[in-house]
Amino acid sequence: MLALMNEALKPLVTTVDHVGIAVPDLDAAIAFYAENFGLRATHTEENEEQGVREAMLHAPGDESGPAVQLLAPLRPDSTIAKFLDNKGPGLQQVAYRVTDVEAAADALRAKGLRLLYEKAKRGTAGSRVNFVHPKDAGGVLVELVEPAR
Repeated sequence: MLALMNEALKPLVTTVDHVGIAVPDLDAAIAFYAENFGLRATHTEENEEQGVREAMLHAPGDESGPAVQLLAPLRPDSTIAKFLDNKGPGLQQVAYRVTDVEAAADALRAKGLRLLYEKAKRGTAGSRVNFVHPKDAGGVLVELVEPAR
């Protein structure tokens, strides 16, 4: 099954896009990653639909490469707030950049994996995203990210 999944996704997955880290205080976390690892915030935004404030952090000079995404709750009923309540701060997701999020989702569904959304939703900076259910991905929330064009 893994070989078939690899073949179906081979033309769609281009790189690791980011790792998502749940944090209680976005500004404090941005400062921590800057002071200790030299990462800089290249994009910040509020996503009302997802209930998060977020920042994408990159190594200096590598703004198109893989990022660290910091996610802080906007409201207590958001997914990130619930994650923090249950597990505390830490790694929340791994995201893969894809050329076509709907095609990638269809290929994974054809292999029996569950996705959280029927159709992709708006993600960071106008991207389109969907998520593989953690129970189908070894306990890891996997995000599929199609960057905005």
